[in-house]
Amino acid sequence: MNTIPRILGATALALAAAQVMAADLKIGFISSLSGPVAALGVPYEKGIRAALAEHPQIGGRKVELIVLDDASDPTTAGRNARKLVVEDKVDVLIGTSGVPGAMAIAAVARELNTPLISPTPVTIPGADGAWTVTVSQPFPLMVAAVVERMKKSDVKTVAFIGFSDALGDLAYDSLMKSAATAGIKVVANERYARSDSSVAGQVLKIIGSRPDAVFAGNSGTPGALPYLALAERGYKGKIYGTHGLINADFVRVGGASIEGLQVPSGPVLVADQLPESNPIRKVSMAFRAAYQKTHGAVPTDAFSSYTYDAYLLLADAASRTKGEPGTPQYRAALREAIVATRELVGTHGIYTFKPDDRYGSDQRGIVMVRMEKGQWKLVP
Repeated sequence: MNTIPRILGATALALAAAQVMAADLKIGFISSLSGPVAALGVPYEKGIRAALAEHPQIGGRKVELIVLDDASDPTTAGRNARKLVVEDKVDVLIGTSGVPGAMAIAAVARELNTPLISPTPVTIPGADGAWTVTVSQPFPLMVAAVVERMKKSDVKTVAFIGFSDALGDLAYDSLMKSAATAGIKVVANERYARSDSSVAGQVLKIIGSRPDAVFAGNSGTPGALPYLALAERGYKGKIYGTHGLINADFVRVGGASIEGLQVPSGPVLVADQLPESNPIRKVSMAFRAAYQKTHGAVPTDAFSSYTYDAYLLLADAASRTKGEPGTPQYRAALREAIVATRELVGTHGIYTFKPDDRYGSDQRGIVMVRMEKGQWKLVP
C-alpha cells in the first residue's frame, strides 16, 4: 500500500514547540573540521548548524549540540564518540565525514547502545549495525546510476582509481557488480592514499589500458588528483565519479580538468530544476533558505544538506519517542523510532528505514549531474 510522503514542516514543529519544555535533547556531532577530509566535514557542520538555527527545539525540548573535530582520523572519531556518550551523556550521535571514521563511530554506538545517524555511507551487516542508519544514499545505488549513464553513452571498458581505504573498496565493489550486469569491462583497479600528492604512476597504467571511461572512487579535495593527472596526460575519454565530489573546493582545485565530469547526486543540488510537484524540491528550497539565513550565503555543496536531513530525521523520530533524555531507555526508544521512520521527505530523498537496512533512500534520491564551466547541471 502506498504511503503519502510526509514533510516535517512548520506545522509539526509548531505543535512540538507548543508542548511543555522538558529536559534538553543532546546531540553529539562529530565531523572532520581539519585534515584531508575537511572539505566534507566543514559543510557537514554548517548543515547541522543551519538545521539547529531553524529548529532549536524538538518535541518540546531544547536541543543542545556538542561539536567535536576528529581531524580526519578514525581513531579520534571513535574516541570522540565514546567521550560524547560516556561523559556528555548525549542521546544520539551524528557523524562523521569519512567512511573509516563513520565505521569507528558505529562500533562505539553499538557497544554503548546509542543511536547513530551517519551522513556518510556505512555498510554494517547484522547485529553490529543495529544502532546505525545513514541518510547518505547507498553506494551501490549511486554507482548503478553512473553505470547506467555509461551504458547509454556506449562505454564498453572503464578503469577504476580510488582511495586505498574503505570508501575506495566500497566504490570499487559497487562498480564491479553494476558493470558486470551492464556488460562493461573493468580494465584497471588503481589506488592512492588521501594524503598522496601524486597519482602519476597510477594514471600511466590507466592510460595504458586504453579505457573508454575512467571512474574515480574518492571524495573531497583529494578527489581532484586523478582528474588533474588524466588531463595532464591528455586523456580524452569520458570521466565519472561519486557523489563525494560535490563541494566547492573540489571544483576549485579540479578546474578545467573536470569539465564534463558526470557524478550522481541527491536532488538538492539541482532543486530549482526539479518540477514543482516533486516533494523533495520544497524541503530542499527550505534548506537553502535556512542555510543562507544562518551563514549569509547559499550552499555550494551537497554535503551540508546530509546533516540537515539527519537533523530532520532525528526531529521526526524524537517527536514519537517517550521517556526522558539522558537515559539508556530513551536512547533505545529513540533508536526504535528512527528505524520505524516511513516516507519522510528530506533534501536527498524520501526516507523509509527497516530494522535490518541501514539506508533509507531509494531511486527517488538520485539524479545525475555534469560539470559545465564550473557549475553542476542536471543531466536529463
